[in-house]
Amino acid sequence: MHKILAFLLLLATLGTRAQSAAEKIMAGAERIPVYLPLLKGHSVGIFANQTSMVGKTHLVDTLRKLGVDIKVIFGPEHGFRGTADAGEKVGNYTDPQTGIPVISLFGGKRKPTAEDVKEVDLLLFDIQDVGVRFYTYISSLQDFMEAAFELGKPLMVLDRPNPNGHYVDGPVLDLKYKSFVGMQPVPVVYGMTIAEYAMMIAGEKWLNEKANARYDYYRTAQNSVDTPFHFQVIKCAGYTHKSRYELPVRPSPNLPDIQSVYLYPSTCFFEGTVLSEGRGTSRPFQVIGHPKYPENLYSFTPQPNEGAKKSKWYGEICYGWDLGGTPEEVLKKTGNQLQLKWLIDAYRLFPEKENFFIVPKSGKLEQSFFNKLAGNNDLWQQIKAGKSAEEIRKSWEPALRHFKEIRKRYLLYEDVE
Repeated sequence: MHKILAFLLLLATLGTRAQSAAEKIMAGAERIPVYLPLLKGHSVGIFANQTSMVGKTHLVDTLRKLGVDIKVIFGPEHGFRGTADAGEKVGNYTDPQTGIPVISLFGGKRKPTAEDVKEVDLLLFDIQDVGVRFYTYISSLQDFMEAAFELGKPLMVLDRPNPNGHYVDGPVLDLKYKSFVGMQPVPVVYGMTIAEYAMMIAGEKWLNEKANARYDYYRTAQNSVDTPFHFQVIKCAGYTHKSRYELPVRPSPNLPDIQSVYLYPSTCFFEGTVLSEGRGTSRPFQVIGHPKYPENLYSFTPQPNEGAKKSKWYGEICYGWDLGGTPEEVLKKTGNQLQLKWLIDAYRLFPEKENFFIVPKSGKLEQSFFNKLAGNNDLWQQIKAGKSAEEIRKSWEPALRHFKEIRKRYLLYEDVE
């Protein structure tokens, strides 16, 4: 354990400098003088999307101008340019702006192969996360880490601030409900940056057996390849978990602004119900409704749009709730916790309660998408049983306490507590 902590301390201190509360927040990708010397002279494969920006220029273009040899780009859910629907299959192609091959790592293929990285010396990961377990970029990160370690490719993670990094809440995933929208025993809101999360899943041996073994070898063996590192993270500057950080680029088509990002941990559960979660509107995850609710409630009509070509109740008037407002108002509504009130109220008012949760083709609700989001088989039963939010939250407490102890080992920045 002492060796692990010493190694993590080395990662945490690389390139750090005195930081004040007033210092501008800089993402890891913006700290070019810190990591460029580690990339120079090596061919690189980059996992990136539209959030991988250095100021107003994409990281790929920035590094190419600085002489970095980029051989291949890997793209996650929503694609390299970030315009695909949630879950939409994105194929491989050549990026028209750079001429670099783009390989999709979402859907049937989730990891680079040896053939994909045969001309690559090292791998780089830079994607903006939103700090929510069922937001699939952390699942892509895990798969990418496993491939890097398995294939013997050094890996660098450029950190970015977490807009929901100021709290930890929600049910911890039961591994019986593991899926691509939840791969590890973490709560819905885990309060870590993507680099902290990467260090945790490696340090806790949550990768596959081969990757865990290779990671242990990397930690203990002397450098045996012509690269300056095996696994490295580049910290943000000026960031703490107390920071409020509004994303300069939308992280995916249906999180268009910070209000959606703040509400997403609580309202994404509606994806597992028959209600519209606002896809097909200008404010997804901020408006919730269904055609069978009372007509005196807030109304909206979803329509197909970019990033939401298919969803629920297109062209029909839905009645329900508008949870939006200014960023300050939305933060006040969430109260720095996952809010169950909206889900409980929606169920109580729904006229056909037996049809509220979407039942899979198997007919077994325990295999539903709602359970994948919840990470357990309890939440839907607690809601149907009329449990209060306080009673449900109390059931989360033991696992949350355990996770918080694990989390502390991997924090790179001052915490909120």
